Amino acid sequence: MIFLNDFCWRAGSVGYYMLNQTTERMRRSSNNFGALRLIFAVLVIVSHSPELVDGNRTREILTRIFGTLSFGELGVYGFFLISGYLVTKSFQQSRSVGEYFLKRVLRIYPGYVVAFLFCVLVLGPFVGVQIANLSGAKLLWQIVILREPKIPGVFEGTHYPLLNGAMWTIKYEFLCYLLVLAAGAIGLLSKRFVLVLLVIGSLFVSAVHPNSTSVGFAGIFGCGALFYLYEDRVRYDWRLALLAACGLIPLMFSSYLAPASVAIFGGYLLFWFAFNIKSPALASVGRKVDLSYGVYLYAWPVENFLIWLNPGISPWLVFFATTTIASVFAFGSWWLVEKPLLNLKTKFVPGALASGPKVP
Repeated sequence: MIFLNDFCWRAGSVGYYMLNQTTERMRRSSNNFGALRLIFAVLVIVSHSPELVDGNRTREILTRIFGTLSFGELGVYGFFLISGYLVTKSFQQSRSVGEYFLKRVLRIYPGYVVAFLFCVLVLGPFVGVQIANLSGAKLLWQIVILREPKIPGVFEGTHYPLLNGAMWTIKYEFLCYLLVLAAGAIGLLSKRFVLVLLVIGSLFVSAVHPNSTSVGFAGIFGCGALFYLYEDRVRYDWRLALLAACGLIPLMFSSYLAPASVAIFGGYLLFWFAFNIKSPALASVGRKVDLSYGVYLYAWPVENFLIWLNPGISPWLVFFATTTIASVFAFGSWWLVEKPLLNLKTKFVPGALASGPKVP
């Protein structure tokens, strides 16, 4: 009788646990990632507006508060945290390595290529680009390796004479996609504790050597991946979110610890907000029209063009004008470039790619 009671209790506990896990997954299927990505893209514009006008960060809001990170860096770190979570999930849900790789290429390259060519061939002639002097092979190589367009003589008279100074992060984003592919291919994604050690090591190296950009981005991206891989263990609670905020704020004053604190404490706050703040309006952002990538791609050239036309322009006017114009470009990018190309994966995946090398 005692054995029967114990068996029933254990079976009930397992059933209750499985029900809770199912409920938790359903709860997390509705999230605010689209809204967060758009917010992070806008934060980059907020940060760049005074910096591009002044040539320094003396009027950058977050830098004035903490003396370390800018809103632009915070926005980029937020992008990498979300990407780490979603891209790792994408790999584990892909039926083959080829399917995963195709999805990543179709997400990054089409929007980037069109924005790159727009900056060079459409905007470029107005701001100093000599089309006849361009090397097609050099431009093609820059596109292949996801570089920002490197063309001298543009935006003369501005503090940052670059066609698109924000594009430099796209390369690191894609490299992180390849890291997930490599880690998954050798079965490392199933060794969560090893990944924890690697992420901690990356964050430590980036704190000691702040110029190790690739290592720093890998650590932040990896932190986002861990939030996905440990989703069965992580409990999102407002009290823990409050503790995370209390840990984040003082560490933001340290130039060495600020990036790691954003990755860990800021990461918890980000995913708590994504899963626990229930708002139909927030959850609907990015579901059908995702403007975040396009806003990020087109904001810099719009901002720098406005400042080039009027060097004494107000940073707030630059911000509002850039946000509006970049959103229009982002809308066109989504409907004419990004969404149509993303739809191609449904044509290719059921065929050879889905039956290729399996994801472990």
